[in-house]
Parts: sequence; C-alpha cells; structure tokens
Amino acid sequence: MNIHEYQGKALLKKAGVPVLEGVHCTSVKQALDAYEKLGSEVVAVKSQIHAGGRGKGTLYDPNTKKEVMQGGVKIAFSKEEVETYATNILGNILVTIQTGADGKIVNNLYVESGCSIAHEYYLALLVDRERKEVLIMASTEGGVDIEDVAHNTPEKIHKVNVDPNSGLLGFQKRDLGMALGLTGNALKSFYKMLGNMYEMFMSEDCAMVEINPLVKTEDDEIIALDSKISFDENAEFRHKDWDELRDLSEEEEVEIRAKETGLSYVKLDGNIGCLVNGAGLAMATMDVIKLYGGEPANFLDVGGGANEEQVKTAFSIILEDPNVKGILVNIFGGIMRCDIIARGVIGATQSLGLDVPLVVRLAGTNVDEGKAILAGSDLNIHPADDLAEGAQKIVSLISGGE
Repeated sequence: MNIHEYQGKALLKKAGVPVLEGVHCTSVKQALDAYEKLGSEVVAVKSQIHAGGRGKGTLYDPNTKKEVMQGGVKIAFSKEEVETYATNILGNILVTIQTGADGKIVNNLYVESGCSIAHEYYLALLVDRERKEVLIMASTEGGVDIEDVAHNTPEKIHKVNVDPNSGLLGFQKRDLGMALGLTGNALKSFYKMLGNMYEMFMSEDCAMVEINPLVKTEDDEIIALDSKISFDENAEFRHKDWDELRDLSEEEEVEIRAKETGLSYVKLDGNIGCLVNGAGLAMATMDVIKLYGGEPANFLDVGGGANEEQVKTAFSIILEDPNVKGILVNIFGGIMRCDIIARGVIGATQSLGLDVPLVVRLAGTNVDEGKAILAGSDLNIHPADDLAEGAQKIVSLISGGE
C-alpha cells in the first residue's frame, strides 16, 4: 500500500526524522494560504501522486490532451508563481516515467518551505526477503535516479543489512554516515535521524521508505526533503489507521472491488487471464505461462476458502480487461473444494456469456467430483491434468490451435 509524500512526511516528523514545514492543499486558494502561512521566501509546489519521477514529468490538460507545463514539482519565489504552478498542476494529468502514457490526475498538492542545500544524498530502507533482514541503501548521489547510479557507478551505493532481532546498531549508523563522507554535526544528525527512521520502518510495518533526496543543509542538518513510503499489506490487521491514509483515487477501481470481495488482483499487460488459489501458486502459474510463450494478463488469488459467488466475481473482473483472449484456472484444493470451484466456473461461464477459451486444471479435495461437474456441462471447457498441460493448452488456443 502506497501513501502520498505529505502523509509520509507526517509519519517521519512524528518519528523524529527532520522534515521541512509543509501544507497539504487541494485547491489553488489553499496553496496561496499555505504560502502565506509558511512565511518562506522560497517554497516547493509539489504534485502528489503515487508515482516517482514527478519532477521530470509533464502535465497535460485532461480534456484537450495538450501540454500544460513541464515538471510536476516546481520551486516558487513569489505568491504569483505559487498561483501559476498550483493552477497548472491541480486537475491536470501528470505523466512520469512510472505512470505510463495515461498518467494520473493530480488532486493533491504539497506546498513546502525551502532550505539552503549543501549536498543531496539518497537513502532507502527495504525488506530483504531473501535474507529476512532490513536492507539500508545510501549514496552520495541523491536527487537523481538511483537505477542510473547503480548501473553507472555502483561503488557509490553503500549497503547495510540489519538483523531485526538485534536491530540497527550504533556502529552501523556511524559507518554508513562516514561512508557518505559526513563528519561533525552532520554525522551526529544523520546518526540520530537514521535510528528514528529505522524504528518507524519497523513499528509501521513498512515495505519501503525511500528518501530522495536526503539533504545536508549549510548548517550541517540532515533533512528528509522527499518521502516515498509503502506498507506491507500483510500487516494491515495491526494498523486500523491505514484506511485513513489510503487514497482510493490512486488505485485501480477493479483492484478496489476485488479487495472488497476478498480477492487479490493485480492487472498486468498480457492476454491470458489467471484464476488461482494461493499467492505462491499464482506466481508459479504466471511463470509457467511465460515458459510456454504466453503472457499473463493478471495476478488473481481467490484465496483458500472462496465460494461460488467469489469465483463468479473473479471471472467478471478478469473479463473486464479487453486484452484477455483466454483464461487458465489452476486450483489446488486443500481447504477449497474442487467441486465448489467447478460449480463457480460453470455459473460464471453461463451468466457472463464467456466467449474466450477456458482451460481448467483441478487437483486436491473433491477433484473427481469437480472434474465430473465440468465434464457433465455442455460448455466449451478444456480440462488439463497438470499446470504444464494447462499452460500449453491455453497458449495454443489463443494462438488459433486446438
């Protein structure tokens, strides 16, 4: 789950991480009031969307599709400039390297005080799932795409792995700061800031905290000038306040509906719809489809206890994607019974008027009953005994084979 920069800044500030004063705005008038309230000679007027590359993005009028302004993050030196930038940003479409060509409508602004910058750094905390640790990455090359730094000058990226059982140790904070060339008060400021950020990362169940740039001011203070924070949704049950942070306008409508139904759905760019139970099996299904030359259109996990109605909903969600040319159902019944899945498949096929090839692979609890139900229908359903056969069949069928 992603949140906006202004929301991330509030979390950082609460945790004791230094940030600049800023005001969240949803109108030009609020932006002008924010400028007056902040009392700063220089302010940043920042588009708020769930995507990176805002500063290098381009804003377009949603009606005419004409370009409005280059850059979704602007530095303003007067009230007039704040008005111009806020007008050009709010309500328009921002296209960045991460949004795709369609871009995102900007409904939120963040007007933030300026500061005197001596140097820009990069800092990120991530979950290293392979090592079951927290990975901290830092670089002296802040304010640029870290991917470019990793490709061109990988020696400028410094990494620290933190065992969550022992936590972030003092020498790790000190060594990382020194690797960035920090000394004196700047090193002390970094030491304290990193400790607070790590504690927030753990307590808030973050999946990622990225600060780009993290800056050293001319007074040797370390300040988080940006924030990109995402949460591990597996920990949602521990954080009832996350609902207040969620911006549904930034999420796909179909993904919201899937979540409300108890399904886990992520749209992809392929043409083979996937209906699977279990996240691991869903990933394996997509891998095998690609192995046989196909491209999955989605990740869809119906979970371990789906009923017939959820199966119907899953089919309707898959078929809303106009790119879907065929569907592969891959169910391994443990808690979930294959006969329930079979009835759900038939019910969905009949009610939705399915007109694309459908391959069904069932295994596990009540598998024989499930196969018999499918075989007894007069629908054009192609059975498969294993995943490899199912993937081969659906790839062949959408390619004109039989």
